[in-house]
Amino acid sequence: MVGLLLPKQITWVRFPSPAPAQTEGPARGLQHFRSPMNITVLEELKAYIDPLTPDEHRALERSILAEGCRDALVLWGDVLVDGHNRYGICQKHGLPFQTVQNTRFQSLDDVHLWMIDQHLGRRSVSDFQRGVLALRKREILAERKAIAAAAADNPANSSGQPTEAMHGEEPTLALKSRADIAKAARLSSSQVMQIEKIQKQAAPELVAAVKAGAISLNAAAAVATLPVEEQKTAALGGKDELKQAAKRVRDTQRASTPAANQGPEPGSDDASSVLRLQQQVAALTEENEQLRQQVAQLQAKLNA
Repeated sequence: MVGLLLPKQITWVRFPSPAPAQTEGPARGLQHFRSPMNITVLEELKAYIDPLTPDEHRALERSILAEGCRDALVLWGDVLVDGHNRYGICQKHGLPFQTVQNTRFQSLDDVHLWMIDQHLGRRSVSDFQRGVLALRKREILAERKAIAAAAADNPANSSGQPTEAMHGEEPTLALKSRADIAKAARLSSSQVMQIEKIQKQAAPELVAAVKAGAISLNAAAAVATLPVEEQKTAALGGKDELKQAAKRVRDTQRASTPAANQGPEPGSDDASSVLRLQQQVAALTEENEQLRQQVAQLQAKLNA
């Protein structure tokens, strides 16, 4: 029997020891064994993380054809959790692969949190993608916290099942503030605000442009304030049109600033501080209201 030693959160998986699977091309001779179990691909999990670009997928395919599938696929039972692209490439070319089981998953939320943390740590993930993943993580953790609090207040409605399932080696800490989200995603708080605005207001074409790297987060947040049709037109016009649209928005915002506000002189340190504080207060107020709505919705579900 051949054993595969895995990290603590993943159990031992043992494979029979037949002759190594023979494959055509440069991958021949590598000591890989096929997993004997059937693998189930859930479209929900496959689509949970943004797909590779065509160039990234071709590069991964070249690597696997040259060196074999070096990283084991992560499974939850027979459900594929991590390695969808590797699995597809191996299936396409008839290449062997290894699998490992993660037995700590207790729910689909645990799987989602694990997937998020895996991708937050990958250098190939863009700033926008990391921000979106960190915001998803906040939603999952906030929902768990609200359910746990509601269950504590209404023991009769509790199912008796744990509401804080273990995720990894230690319980995952809640992302209580925008600063927490920024730290988890390795972004600034202002970038997180911009990503939130893009998620809420941007047309699908503008979001696609952000993911493609055709426009910066700052510029996309500005364009997202335009009517949807104007956003779509700018996005379809390419990088130059997007830059012009962002410039028009900023020029309009500067021109509409009331000169009658006899506050600190524009450009002064005091003016900048006041503006930053006003933006932070507005963002925190909006975030607080969203959390109140989430708690109210969860309370209603539990009491239904």
